[in-house]
Order: sequence, then C-alpha cells, then structure tokens
Amino acid sequence: MMAEQQGNPEPPKNGQDPETENAEKPEKQPEEELPPFEIVTGSRFPSFFFKFQFRNVEYSSGRNKTFLCFVMDLQGKETGTFRGYLEDEHIAAHAEEAFFNNILPECKAGVKYQVTWYVSSSPCVGCAERITAVLKKNKNLRLMLLVGRLFMWEEPEIQDSLRKMKAAGCKLKIMGPQDFDFVWQNFVEQEEGQEGAFMPWEDIQENFLYYEEKLNEILQ
Repeated sequence: MMAEQQGNPEPPKNGQDPETENAEKPEKQPEEELPPFEIVTGSRFPSFFFKFQFRNVEYSSGRNKTFLCFVMDLQGKETGTFRGYLEDEHIAAHAEEAFFNNILPECKAGVKYQVTWYVSSSPCVGCAERITAVLKKNKNLRLMLLVGRLFMWEEPEIQDSLRKMKAAGCKLKIMGPQDFDFVWQNFVEQEEGQEGAFMPWEDIQENFLYYEEKLNEILQ
C-alpha cells in the first residue's frame, strides 16, 4: 500500500524510455507538409497508443494526438448507452470538436444526455470554449470530463477556460488509476495474454496526486 504523500507532490516524471535517454540525437530532417486532417473513430484502439498517449506525465513530448473515449447515456424520448472513441490527427481540429460535430451534433428536446469523457489531456482554449458554449446552450446535457494530463496548465488563458467550463456545469476531474483501468477494459484492444490485465505504470498514483492538486488550485 502506498504511503500517504506529504507536502507538495513532485512534478510527474516524463516517461521517457531509459534506453533512449542517452541515444544520439537524429539529424534534423526537413519539415514535410502534413497530410489532410482526419478524425479516427471506433470502439477500441491499440494498446500501444493507450500506454503512450494516456500516460499521465508532465512533459508530453511526442504526444501530439488527443484520444477521447466517451460513454453517452440517453434518457427520455430516446434511451440507450453508446460508447466509442475519437482520435484526432494533426492540428486542424481536435477530438473534442469532433464529438460535437460528428457524435452529438444536436441535443434533442425531451432527451437527457449524460456524457462522460476519458481524455488523454485536458482541452485547449478553443475546445474549452466550444464545450462551454454547448453546455450553456443545452441544459439537458451533463458532461463529466476526466483527463489524464493537464495541457499547458500554467498558462492564464488555459486556467481561465477551465474555470469557465466548470461554471457552465462541466465536471472536470483528473483520471485516477481506476479510471485508466476502465479505459483499458472498455476501449483498448486486448492482445493475446493481456485480457483483463491492466498494469499501472510505476508513477501513476503520484502523478495523479500532482495533477489533482494543480486542478484544484485552478478551479478554486
């Protein structure tokens, strides 16, 4: 059992692979034009992406995708539970925008929407503004947002956008070990020998506590 942490938590470790830490830096290649933007959707994604993209490290170098796993419960004139994930490619748009554009383009009258997102990192300012606007417009929508990491949380604009999301009714939380396990069980492709076996990384709990403290400070 992990001992209770005292004082200010240390910043999350960067999660770099030990064998690459001392490797020679590759020569800088000329920049190539990115292919057209696309949104990837589905029910499960490869475990490699989960282990890399969802890891709750402080420095997200190389983690240039956003994975958004959703559970949407409908009650009222329409009922049902829907699950899936969205993955954005490149920088033209983000998974949060894609959810409202492709998965839930409108909230119908007489239907209550209870939506939970499990996202690899918290939203940028633009996506936070879209979330805030949608929640203000649709009072029959409830959104809980659980994030693995805080994106650029030191920036005043980011902090302000997160507070506006909260004021609009969004419940914003940091993913704990049990939430990573839920994503593993419900949204990750289970390879042979991996079925039902979520293996937490060494610093998962201390990184969760670090980000939880920072989020609480921002939302006060």
